[in-house]
Amino acid sequence: MNNMKKISLIFISLLISAFSITKEINKENYNDYKQDNSSDLYNIIFQQDSIFFQAYNNCDLDKQSEYYSDNIEFYHDKGGLMTSKKEILEATKNNICGKIRRKLIKSSLEVYPINGYGAVEIGMHEFQNLQQNQESNPSKFIIIWQQEDDKWKITRVISLH
Repeated sequence: MNNMKKISLIFISLLISAFSITKEINKENYNDYKQDNSSDLYNIIFQQDSIFFQAYNNCDLDKQSEYYSDNIEFYHDKGGLMTSKKEILEATKNNICGKIRRKLIKSSLEVYPINGYGAVEIGMHEFQNLQQNQESNPSKFIIIWQQEDDKWKITRVISLH
């Protein structure tokens, strides 16, 4: 075997080893991570989620409007992207009010700070179809919260079903 082939084989072996070590380190770090659900930020976001979704469940569109940023981006895996607060509220009025109730799966809630901006909330929730008395399978959501003085605004939502 010529020297170039030997060097190439050694280089490829080193790359494979490096990727394997990195993968193991990342797995270890992930498994050691524990959500701090006693932090002030966690409690604030949990409270904001509760207030917003109480308004959602009770069709309080004015309260929901207070929470949505004027620059809202709502990504729904089935419905696509909506960027109009007015259209989101209209869709809620037509498709949710009196028909659907949201329930947070409390043990799934994760909250992470976004320095200088606010927080990201990740969790699972389920929806009850009130007309058919039927619950959905749990689904994942992500909400980006922006803190403006003492108020929290929802700027981004990712809803995955």
